Amino acid sequence: MELTFESFQMNLEEVISEINSACCACNRRPDDVTLMAVTKTHLVQAVDFAERAGLTCVGENRVQEAAAKKSECSVSIRWELIGHLQGNKARQAVQTFDRIQSVDSLKLIQQLDRLCHELSRPTLPILLQVNAGNDPAKFGMDMDDVPPLLAEALKSKYLQVDGFMTIAPLSDDPKVAEFTFENLSNLRDVMEQRFDHKFPELSMGMSGDLNLAIRHGATMVRVGTALFGHRDKI
Repeated sequence: MELTFESFQMNLEEVISEINSACCACNRRPDDVTLMAVTKTHLVQAVDFAERAGLTCVGENRVQEAAAKKSECSVSIRWELIGHLQGNKARQAVQTFDRIQSVDSLKLIQQLDRLCHELSRPTLPILLQVNAGNDPAKFGMDMDDVPPLLAEALKSKYLQVDGFMTIAPLSDDPKVAEFTFENLSNLRDVMEQRFDHKFPELSMGMSGDLNLAIRHGATMVRVGTALFGHRDKI
């Protein structure tokens, strides 16, 4: 059954209520947490739903899928890449996305900076993706690799480092996600002191663990299933 906008609005109200409750429980302001609608694998209609509901950004995993959707619609919403970025897709990613959250290597940092110059893009906001849960199944730089790679990104001419992103390992034990989010939050604090630079964005938490992420300082939660249902249902 196709998801209607009215059903999407009901789902959205539930997610917003969950975010508000999580913020209240840890004395944070709900306005300090951005809800990203993860539209990957859904039809372009999902992007339209997100914009109509007043959300400010959508997250996509694949460069070509996002580029195709973007060409089909004319919405004033921010497009963010949250999936792994291969080098051969980097040029199209720079042309397509408002921000790339999955920067995880020195090679990619240097490539994106060079492409911005070639494409006359003055600034490319990025997040450094960190494997803060030490999960071999996840992309992201190791915790120990963050300082030198962050230093390189800060030296680049065109990249703007807004903060960090992580994905918690799949586990039925909430302590696994909590460990991951606490690691990233602590890392951000240490990096701010070390580099004397603010990194305001912590993108962490999804449909099943956003409460824990907010408790540990998430400024953006990435929600797909709770808004749109399972993939390919819209």
